[in-house]
Amino acid sequence: MWGARMSTGQLASGLGAFLVIVFAAAFAGSRIVKPALPGWYAALKRPSFTPPNWVFAPVWTTLYVLMAVAAWLVWKEEGFAAHKAALALFLVQLFLNALWSPVFFGLRKIGAAFLIIVFLWLAILVTTVAFWGVSASAGAMLVPYQLWVTYAAALNYALWRMNS
Repeated sequence: MWGARMSTGQLASGLGAFLVIVFAAAFAGSRIVKPALPGWYAALKRPSFTPPNWVFAPVWTTLYVLMAVAAWLVWKEEGFAAHKAALALFLVQLFLNALWSPVFFGLRKIGAAFLIIVFLWLAILVTTVAFWGVSASAGAMLVPYQLWVTYAAALNYALWRMNS
């Protein structure tokens, strides 16, 4: 077991690196979202199941922490070389996650954002399966993310249909 051979400092550094990577993606998206909320987004017709804006920050913060810990659990098993496919899938889904906000809020392309979130949903599913094969805990940590993105995709679709 790779993690058993690493020092506490190496394990902590690895976790820190995954948190930085995940929150860098989150930070990039947040810079685009905040300016769009009071004007453009507030003016959209929204479905009845739209949560209040304050819900998004705590939910996404929790999900980003779970994502980082899940990737770290996979990494610490035997390192990058042993699980490069699973960790590459993780980076693909993280890229799609980061891409969604600029398309939805920045470009205001709700339909294109829906297409991205469909690919994101699929990428999360494949990543979850890959992670589960390495660590059941890592796979389980991505389930709330999958559920939230399912809800977000339904919301994205409704916004697209109501505002096209």
